[in-house]
Amino acid sequence: MAGAGTRGVGGRAAGDRFGRRLRSAPALLVDRFRRVRAGAGLAAQAGLAAGLSWWVADSLLDIAQPVFAPISAVVALAASVGQRVRRTVELIIGVAVGILIGNVLIGLVGIGAWQLGLIVALAVVVAAFVGRSPALVVQAGATAVLIGTLTPTVPNLEAPRVLDALIGGGATLLVTAVLLPLNPLRIINRAAGPALDLLAEQLDHTADALRERDAEAARVARDRLRNNKKEMGSFGEAAQGAREAATLSPVYWTAREGPLGRYAQAVEPVDRAMRNSGTLIRRAVTLIADGERVPETMPVAVGALADAVRTLRKEFARGTPEATRCRESALRAVAEAGRAYRAGVDFSGAVVVAQVRTAASDLLVATDVDQEEANRLVRSAFGPLDPPGTGGPPARDG
Repeated sequence: MAGAGTRGVGGRAAGDRFGRRLRSAPALLVDRFRRVRAGAGLAAQAGLAAGLSWWVADSLLDIAQPVFAPISAVVALAASVGQRVRRTVELIIGVAVGILIGNVLIGLVGIGAWQLGLIVALAVVVAAFVGRSPALVVQAGATAVLIGTLTPTVPNLEAPRVLDALIGGGATLLVTAVLLPLNPLRIINRAAGPALDLLAEQLDHTADALRERDAEAARVARDRLRNNKKEMGSFGEAAQGAREAATLSPVYWTAREGPLGRYAQAVEPVDRAMRNSGTLIRRAVTLIADGERVPETMPVAVGALADAVRTLRKEFARGTPEATRCRESALRAVAEAGRAYRAGVDFSGAVVVAQVRTAASDLLVATDVDQEEANRLVRSAFGPLDPPGTGGPPARDG
């Protein structure tokens, strides 16, 4: 009976798991289709680059079995957007290192199992000395393997291998820059969204935590904002890729001085705003834990800062020439912080106020305002620096 009861419980648990999976299936399918749609452009570029490189090597240059040309094209294309020119150069250097080491050692020690191991090891060491890129090291090692194993049966392998790398890398650059370029603004928008969303959401959570004096909620926001390397890394990488695409592709040359240029320049000030907001949230945790005063306008100021970040994303996505609404929200945050300061704050409260000012200045710079002008606007919006009696005046804007 006990066994039957156990089986019954196990059966119900399995049924519950199956039911949960069934209910989540539509959302899972939507997510998978979204990923497929996001990767469709890259798939089209990879197919075109592979086919083009094979055609050039096989039909135009009559290279026997030019399998490494399409492989090189796909390897170069697989590099992060913004790294494809560099990856192509690394491919060629890696191939050259592998050929050089392979030929020298074959002439000295001959061909065999231990000789192959020695050739590959030395090629990898030399490649690591030349550059730190994993792509360069992998290409050097792979080419050394080819030289060490195929040289006895395939004569004159060296020149076609270098030519394959040149053809594959060249095909990738031609496809991504001229034949099938991706919209650089779309690339950077897709990457910037998660970073700006992360910052806005944690500032919102902090504003709520200040209103409710919830130190644990502020800690959660602090910890989540700390883990921003993935989001900011993708944003910076996409900005670099967008600049590369706009430089290489004639279709997007005119975008370099417009929204794309402003977007790319915003990476550094957004990163500063992220770090300064992290300091703001850390001091908010201390403020709540120590039972310091929280003027009504302090959470309003932090919430307005979150609104400025959200507005920045929207205005960038639309390609708005002047991000005026973001500037207005940022200065409103500063004004509310000034009111909170004059209403009376303690030590950590003064730091929170100062970080609202500094992060707002960063956001103004992200909208293409000069740093000195941003600081002037912040000082004007903050109002008089009359100390409330405890705590000193806020720190100067950086």
